[in-house]
Amino acid sequence: MVQNPIIAIDGFASTGKSTVARALSQHFRLPFIDSGAFYRGITLFAIENGFVKNNKVDQGGLEPKLTELDFKYDSSSSHLHLNGQNISEKIRQPEIAKHVSSISSIDFVRDFVLKELRALGTDGLVMDGRDIGTVVFPHADYKFFFIAKPEVRAQRRYQELKEKGVVTSYQEVLNNLIHRDKTDSGREVAPLVKAEDAIEIDTSELNAQEVLSSAVQIIESK
Repeated sequence: MVQNPIIAIDGFASTGKSTVARALSQHFRLPFIDSGAFYRGITLFAIENGFVKNNKVDQGGLEPKLTELDFKYDSSSSHLHLNGQNISEKIRQPEIAKHVSSISSIDFVRDFVLKELRALGTDGLVMDGRDIGTVVFPHADYKFFFIAKPEVRAQRRYQELKEKGVVTSYQEVLNNLIHRDKTDSGREVAPLVKAEDAIEIDTSELNAQEVLSSAVQIIESK
């Protein structure tokens, strides 16, 4: 195993990327970074400041405001702070999930987040997202790509939201996931694709511990 490695986990929403990435970070004592939190943070900022109206993003208004954003990520707690405020709970609301793919497909947003993420990868880490192994860290030491059936992913996400007291429906969650899949995979800038050297894991029939064990075995065997 490489010392202080960069471990990249990409894949579709609700395939268990963050859960396994956190577990891998604990197992190998590496910082964990949830790249999606940064895109969600910008989405929250855009919504709260009126840059999202009628499902359209005011890109001209949003772009110059990015210079005012100061992100701080605590890898030990996975808490994201924006301009001194802990926004970790706010960015998990359905309204954010509804718009995050549109926001994250904007080229200047991705450029901004790319610089934020790369600045964190100096001494080894575990990072999950959509383009970690292809764009953020194309030379990552270990790359994984998670997939799962849409219905399975929707049920997982619906149960998670239900436990948090968020009022929604399974069908709404499924529709949102299908929309995000299409947007993430079809965008021109850093689309969601499997890196050629990434190892694909289908998590449809596996629990988090089984996926973790598989990933650990792969990493330790190299």
